[in-house]
Amino acid sequence: MKLCSVCDISFKPKVTYQIYCTKVCRDIATKEKIVERYNVTKRQKRKGKKRLCLGGCAQELSIYNDSGFCSNCNVSEKAVAKMLKELKGYIEYEQD
Repeated sequence: MKLCSVCDISFKPKVTYQIYCTKVCRDIATKEKIVERYNVTKRQKRKGKKRLCLGGCAQELSIYNDSGFCSNCNVSEKAVAKMLKELKGYIEYEQD
């Protein structure tokens, strides 16, 4: 008996080198490996290149930063929209 490396279910392998219990688990693992390889390759292409924050603060970004914004400029759009809505309501209340 072996343990599937994706879903942790015990299974009896049909061949000695089988590591996944089903084709579905094998496909899931393959897709995860492809995404990881893509991310590593993308980061390696950034090595040696100067990348600046898209927020306009001109801070240099790490090769591991996927968003394009530094930690100071990376804010939740939802939180900002909520705050602006509350601020607008407060201003309208003061003008009445």
